[in-house]
Amino acid sequence: MSIAKAVVTGTVYRTPEKRFTQNNVAVSAFVLNIGEREETLIRVLSKRNALDEIVSSLNKGDRVLVEGRLQTASVKMDDGSEKRIYEIDANTIETMGEGGSASNSNFGTEEIVKFESDDISNELINEDEIPF
Repeated sequence: MSIAKAVVTGTVYRTPEKRFTQNNVAVSAFVLNIGEREETLIRVLSKRNALDEIVSSLNKGDRVLVEGRLQTASVKMDDGSEKRIYEIDANTIETMGEGGSASNSNFGTEEIVKFESDDISNELINEDEIPF
């Protein structure tokens, strides 16, 4: 279920993984810790080819800014209980330098607007197909 647009900053908690859906669409995912004093983990999904380069360059401990659609998913645990997972379907990912300022990214605002209107990946992937 999609909740709202979100912009968060945090530290990469788990190095990104790239997998493919049954339709051979690449989906990258990593876990982001947005908590300062205690761990608050959010899974970040990227189905956009334009973000592949930046996602593949991320390492555990890197600071990033992520903008996208916040959504929840329910996962059934081995004991039968359900657990809620929070995810962001990323539109933009930027690495951040020291002191929390964003570094130069590969695309500017003009390209983001063009990218969002040209992207058809949301139509190609059903949420049930995401391999994470």
